[in-house]
Amino acid sequence: MFSGFGARTVQVEETAIFVRVAGLGLPLLLLHGFPETHVMWRDIAVALARHFSVVVADLRGYSQSGCPGSDADHTSYSKRAMAHDMVQVMNAFGFDRFMVAGHDRGGRVAYRMALDHPGAVSKLAVLDIIPTAVAWDRADARLALGFWPWSLLAQPEPLPERLLAAAPDAVVDNAIAGWGSAPDAFSAEVREAYIEALRDPAHVHAICEEYRAAAGIDREHDAQDQADGRRIKCPLLALWSGEGGLENWYADEGGPLAIWRQWADSVEGGPVKGGHFFPEEHPGETAAALSKFFAA
Repeated sequence: MFSGFGARTVQVEETAIFVRVAGLGLPLLLLHGFPETHVMWRDIAVALARHFSVVVADLRGYSQSGCPGSDADHTSYSKRAMAHDMVQVMNAFGFDRFMVAGHDRGGRVAYRMALDHPGAVSKLAVLDIIPTAVAWDRADARLALGFWPWSLLAQPEPLPERLLAAAPDAVVDNAIAGWGSAPDAFSAEVREAYIEALRDPAHVHAICEEYRAAAGIDREHDAQDQADGRRIKCPLLALWSGEGGLENWYADEGGPLAIWRQWADSVEGGPVKGGHFFPEEHPGETAAALSKFFAA
């Protein structure tokens, strides 16, 4: 995996971030979701590195990145803190202004980065998400049952930590099979990489802290932005599973594009084939869509 990429650990203010880097051209940062790691970009990153300087990172608390301590408000795992990490990572490579694509949790870090660091983010792609505050405000039984980590992992410690650590293979297999994606898109090697990332107690705790932050302080940050009229100024591409929740749950509100247009000035995109993990199911198509957007 990641043929032609070099590996490096970048020390930022509060922790260490593991990255893989390759390519030439405009800088592009790729961020992963749960229960994935940077490995989710294995095929897409190689394709994009033909045209861009690609940096693929593990978010703080995930896989090979560090796990800084937290507090009662879970501030250390807010998307604001995680976004600040990634700005520092890109600056370490000499990239003061760059493009970013994020899937799932990484998409939440990515749009927070565009809001908090508008001078740094030139283009933004969010994959299979709507803003965190919007998702929570409209949460119902479909979200609770369809994407169980939102409610389960946000519970006070140590219950979610104990459950994740007890059966990491069941967590990964449930996500792969239950979120609308084809299991054969995940090789045994990739599956094991995701399971292995959930074996370390410190990382399991950090992941739960990130979900707790999403249920609390991240919503507060989003709500404050909306109250202040703060918007995403750079061009935004939203792609989502044509077979998943975003395609169906928000139809009465005009769908994901209409929701994102309440947050950003320039929005394009649409549904794509595949389930929640469509970047891994259809890496060629996803890479082509991202390349077209970022190269324009």
